Amino acid sequence: MAAKRLEQFQSQAKNIFQQAELDRSTSELTWSGKRKFRIVSKIPENKSGDICSFYLAPHDGGSLPPFSPGQFLTFELQIPGQAKPVVRCYSLSNSPANLKTYRVSIKRIPPPPDASINLPAGLSSGFFHSSLNEGDVVDVLAPSGQFVLNLRSERPVVLIAGGVGLTPILSMLKWLSDKNSHRETWIFYAVRNGEDIAFRDEIRKIITQHDNFHAVFAYSRPTEECVEGVDFDCAGFVTTDLLKQYLNSSNYEFYICGPPPMMEMLTAQLSDWGVPDEDINFEAFGPASVKKTQHVSSEQDTGDKELTVEFARSGKSVTWTAANGTILDLAEENGVTINCGCRAGNCGTCATAVKSGNVSYVAKSASTPAQGTALVCIARPEGDLVLDA
Repeated sequence: MAAKRLEQFQSQAKNIFQQAELDRSTSELTWSGKRKFRIVSKIPENKSGDICSFYLAPHDGGSLPPFSPGQFLTFELQIPGQAKPVVRCYSLSNSPANLKTYRVSIKRIPPPPDASINLPAGLSSGFFHSSLNEGDVVDVLAPSGQFVLNLRSERPVVLIAGGVGLTPILSMLKWLSDKNSHRETWIFYAVRNGEDIAFRDEIRKIITQHDNFHAVFAYSRPTEECVEGVDFDCAGFVTTDLLKQYLNSSNYEFYICGPPPMMEMLTAQLSDWGVPDEDINFEAFGPASVKKTQHVSSEQDTGDKELTVEFARSGKSVTWTAANGTILDLAEENGVTINCGCRAGNCGTCATAVKSGNVSYVAKSASTPAQGTALVCIARPEGDLVLDA
């Protein structure tokens, strides 16, 4: 018993030291504002070709700061035909250990399959896939984001990914592997079929190197070419019923990233299974992605009130109700342009000065906005509001 407690203490001490080293290196090497990165490699990652990895090195030849597993990079893209730079966030898909390059793995977003909805294909993802190649240079902001693996914990962990939501999850898995973690680790990865799956060989290689690592691949729409037990482990979706087939209990830290319906379903099911909220971590791609997201710092219920929001520089004063959603939604509905990137309170691009009034947030942000400003992509007014926009 004493030997086991000593081993646990040594492992926890090692985790704390590794976290401190990561924090120190990040603090020393990080940068402010934009930094130019060169694309040193561009690699397709699945059969359909709609997921591609971009390996990035600093154009100035300087050092790379590490990042916390699960964080993202923010890109400011100069896309032909666009009046302003397009800002987008993409998760890092490699481990922060032994960094030589950053890797982001981006899925090309097609137009909606419903022909009645006249929406274009993904602007930034299409630009990465079709226009950017090895040798090209892009503007990048330093890694950020709060959907990160708890590096100080020794508890067992479950990583759940749907589609290209794998990218931050894969970063977490690779870090645990690189650090030879003794934590019991499961990764559940759901895609439609073999045309869509990416990084399967990379994941399987990691799993075979660690007795305490396990992987489950789920196909929701396997084709005749997909062989169960060879290409994938089970048909269907990742639900708590599936988790219970592999896990002895719900006593794990859960990290989830995938399409909003998947995350909303799983967060609700995990809560019903008795998993505490603090053990359910997820990456939300927008303020409406997961209903589990709660209102933050809201002391006043706006209810059905009609509030006035004035966009001072645009010379527009409009009415807001709860049906309008966020302040960014309201601005866009009324022809007011506010730069934005992630639409989830992560990148800070939409930070707007508040001239008078107060806001509340519909989701937790990845960083605290400067005093006197608001992240309008996840904010709503608490009363009449005047913005410098």
